[in-house]
Amino acid sequence: MGLNVAKLRSETPGVAHRVHLNNAGAGLMPQTVLDAMVGYLTREAEIGGYEAAGEAADALDGVYDSVARLLGAERDEIALAENATVAWQLAFYALDFQPGDRILTARAEYAANYVAFLQVAKRTGAVIEVVPDDGDGVFDPEALERMIDGRVKLIAITWVPTNGGLRNPAAAVGRIARRHGVTYLLDACQAVGQMPTRVEELGCDILTATGRKFLRGPRGTGFLYVRRELLRTLEPPMLDHFAAPWVAPDRYELREDARRFETWENNYAARLGLGRAIDYALDLGLEAIESRCRTLSTSLRAGLQAIPGVSLHDLGPDPASIVTFTVGGRDPDALKARLAQSGYNVSVSRPSSTLLDARARQLPVVLRASPHYYNTEDELSRFVEAVSAIA
Repeated sequence: MGLNVAKLRSETPGVAHRVHLNNAGAGLMPQTVLDAMVGYLTREAEIGGYEAAGEAADALDGVYDSVARLLGAERDEIALAENATVAWQLAFYALDFQPGDRILTARAEYAANYVAFLQVAKRTGAVIEVVPDDGDGVFDPEALERMIDGRVKLIAITWVPTNGGLRNPAAAVGRIARRHGVTYLLDACQAVGQMPTRVEELGCDILTATGRKFLRGPRGTGFLYVRRELLRTLEPPMLDHFAAPWVAPDRYELREDARRFETWENNYAARLGLGRAIDYALDLGLEAIESRCRTLSTSLRAGLQAIPGVSLHDLGPDPASIVTFTVGGRDPDALKARLAQSGYNVSVSRPSSTLLDARARQLPVVLRASPHYYNTEDELSRFVEAVSAIA
């Protein structure tokens, strides 16, 4: 059953002001998310911060259930964080690397992740190796299989890279990781909220994501999944008395659940907004969302491709809802500003965000348009007309 786009737009205040095609940056929040956050902040102002948290304790605790349902995980495998980068770093830096350990990653890996690889390699003597892509520019599982040996400590990839619509074969990577007993860390920031994300199907041991992108939650939210069997072997790089209660003058005990990766103080209003955004997406159905996103992004690519002087830069046979393009020799930042003046929100993706891929493909700074299910065909047509007028 298709989505009721008119109803969804009536529940999204932002569509009255802009044509929002920057969902890979931050999606427009639905009214229910705003209500959850503003209502909670109002109660903090009325009765006090600790008191408001106590009053909302059940709803706050339920956010773990919402994330678990989204991922097909158990609630004790979920931690909440202030963003996806923090979630990713807490898990990555909990791994114990030794000299000669190999980290296998993708050419289009996100800059924040790769910088962490470089730091750990510098500190420990671990080695970073990039798995080749196939002929379509997609991460090649067969090449990964050939690279596996006893020194591979970690496979870490980004499912949907920030610089285009590429979908890497996350589940195929998971099958290889499971078969060889290698820890698998999946950055799912651009995937969660626009497609089904089930950790058992993906075969990942660790997954991180943000609330602000296709989930349409607030900024300053993220979450971490760690498979229970791995979780109990990891000690986070930083602890407080929430993650590890102080039980004796000379001893602390790590929590049994994934909240060992959390700290005591949190933004409770944002957490409630995240939970409400996840429940909203689950109620719509991720399969229906994915279908709508695929339809819109395919239409947008076709429209842009028909404009003389416009070049698309996406990879793969089944791209996600991130469309990257350039317009002749025009400055993408200036084009972004001009489109904004006309009421269209887009973003730019710079080579530094995916340096290896950008250098391999000689990518310039590109414009990035990322439609979501609440966008309309008419909005996309008008956007294509606006780009055509500029071109």
